[in-house]
Amino acid sequence: MSKVFFIKDITAENLVKVYDALGVSLSGRVGVKVSTGEAGGNNYLKPELISDLVKKIDGTIIECNTAYPGKRNTAEDHMEVARVHGFTEIADVDIMDPENAEFEIPVRIKNNEPGKHLDVDIVGEHLKNYDSMLNLAHFKGHAMGGFGGVLKNQSIGVASRHGKAYIHSAGKTKSPKLCWIRQPKQEDFLESMAEAAKAVADYFENKGGKILYIDVMNNLSVDCDCDSSPEEPCMADIGILASEDPVALDQAAVDLVYNSTDKGRDHFVERVERQNGTHILPYAEEIGLGVRKYELIKL
Repeated sequence: MSKVFFIKDITAENLVKVYDALGVSLSGRVGVKVSTGEAGGNNYLKPELISDLVKKIDGTIIECNTAYPGKRNTAEDHMEVARVHGFTEIADVDIMDPENAEFEIPVRIKNNEPGKHLDVDIVGEHLKNYDSMLNLAHFKGHAMGGFGGVLKNQSIGVASRHGKAYIHSAGKTKSPKLCWIRQPKQEDFLESMAEAAKAVADYFENKGGKILYIDVMNNLSVDCDCDSSPEEPCMADIGILASEDPVALDQAAVDLVYNSTDKGRDHFVERVERQNGTHILPYAEEIGLGVRKYELIKL
């Protein structure tokens, strides 16, 4: 059973408090993986909310370019969005795959075998520059994944443009153009995200580093921050969760939604279930990324 810490009020002070509750320090050069949010959207984690925590750990905000056309599919445009959204005012921002700079890390699941769908995860070249990572996710719905939390933030989020295509196609293509017309079965896509997230976890573990995980459950739209025109939030804010276990953390966040009495709960759940989004959780547990059983510790 993994420990998941929870605090209800979403403030900059409480974000630091829930991080401190983990009792673990991130060493060396720390990358803070957040979504900078697609231009036009407004639900992403705001710089004023995360600033104190990012500064406390002397973190660099890290991102990778998108596989879809938009305002974040080149490093230059992506950095401009990060500037407009205020992230460059609180910390250095590193777009880790400028000009498609990338490298491959192995995907290994049971008995050190390749994944069911992916043999490698293709990540931004600059990931090599970081000794540890804070996976700071905005928990919300997602048009393709059903929901997005720390598992999505660590898989799709850390992958380069070609890596994103490889995950979205469940290992069929690395082309950002072809991946959208070579869509796999939904379960294969979800399992590919889990495999990529495990590859990143293994990468830091193998280099002696650490990843800590936070889900911020605010602005709960059924659409992702990658959407330039997301639907308005349908649920009230729930709180902040933190854990050393990404599977337990996303499971706890999903449970908080499912157990909610909020009037928008059914709409959010419909999005999750339309995409069979919770399938990622047992598969992530099966391949050894974490466990779904948790103790929720309220602060």
